[in-house]
Amino acid sequence: MKSSVPSSSRYHLSQNEAGEMVIQLLGRMDVDTAAELLDNLTTLIKEKSPEALTVDLGAVTHFDDFGALVLFELKHLMSAAKGSFNLIHLSNHPQEILSQVNFESQAKCALPLKAKRSVNILVRLGDSAISHTFNFRLMTAFIGSVFLAFARILWKPKLLRFNDTITHMENTGVNAIPIVALISFLLGLIIAFMSSLQLQQFGANIYVASLVALAMVSELGPIMTAIIVAGRTGSAFAAEIGTMKISEEVDALFSMGFDPTLFLVVPRMIAAMVVVPILTLFFDIFAIFGGLVVGVSILKLSAGAYITQTVDALSLVEITWGFVKSIIFAVLVSWIACLRGFQTRGGAAAVGNAATSAVVSSLFLIILFDSIIAVIRGYWG
Repeated sequence: MKSSVPSSSRYHLSQNEAGEMVIQLLGRMDVDTAAELLDNLTTLIKEKSPEALTVDLGAVTHFDDFGALVLFELKHLMSAAKGSFNLIHLSNHPQEILSQVNFESQAKCALPLKAKRSVNILVRLGDSAISHTFNFRLMTAFIGSVFLAFARILWKPKLLRFNDTITHMENTGVNAIPIVALISFLLGLIIAFMSSLQLQQFGANIYVASLVALAMVSELGPIMTAIIVAGRTGSAFAAEIGTMKISEEVDALFSMGFDPTLFLVVPRMIAAMVVVPILTLFFDIFAIFGGLVVGVSILKLSAGAYITQTVDALSLVEITWGFVKSIIFAVLVSWIACLRGFQTRGGAAAVGNAATSAVVSSLFLIILFDSIIAVIRGYWG
């Protein structure tokens, strides 16, 4: 004996005493009706918990892949409840669509994804150790190839691609002058203003010029210039070489007999080594000018007195240390940027990761080597 079950305009339900439920679907089973139909039927099946489910498609007028999705979900619900699932009055069109989506073989198509198993900490440690060992090996090999490339350039200067070097010098140096000038001017202005608040109390306004000059020439000038170059040019170097690595242009160069290090790295490193010290000089000049603005406008110093105090505060040693540090930072930034480019693996996202890694690594190396130079200078003095 059959018991009546609530029905709707899109389906008719009936259930017998043995627990078998029959769903007669009516009208269309497509993108417009699938969501409502699936929501109603899944709720009803969970409430009634039938032991068997039979779906009658004889009254269905239109059927597409969204209708197949409804049947997939119903089949999964019955499979999860250990019940049986059957289709009756299946016409040719629905049968063709179900065969295209492998309805009979896709018993677990709608199963939820299993939670990802957590990796053992020892496995993570081992994987990290292997990865760092591989990167250290690659870094060591890259350092060797760079030294060999520079040795070849010294032996045969014609091997250097001068046009590319000039182009990189323009991109690294000339195009960076506006941002370097703006940042250095503002930084010099800030340092002069903050130091004047303290020195004014002791009537030592003139020493603002000494403080700004020494801070910029010996420390902040080389560091800030290198940071700007790392963020602006180092990331570009890594992205350019990384893109060439992914598109297999680097492999093509090697196949054609070109040395990728000599072809790609040396022009960029030489360009950085030439223009970064010049950019540092511009940084120092504009920073001192920023301090001059504060000295003249706020401290009521004359421009001549400020410049004279700046010249007296600086020595050849300070200028030399700043110049040497700028060259070291240029080598570090260009070298690590090219290395990250050659380490690029994967797709487009890897290029962005390489650029980010180049900037972060450059900042770390800049601070690290500046600390080492400061210690060496302390013992030297």
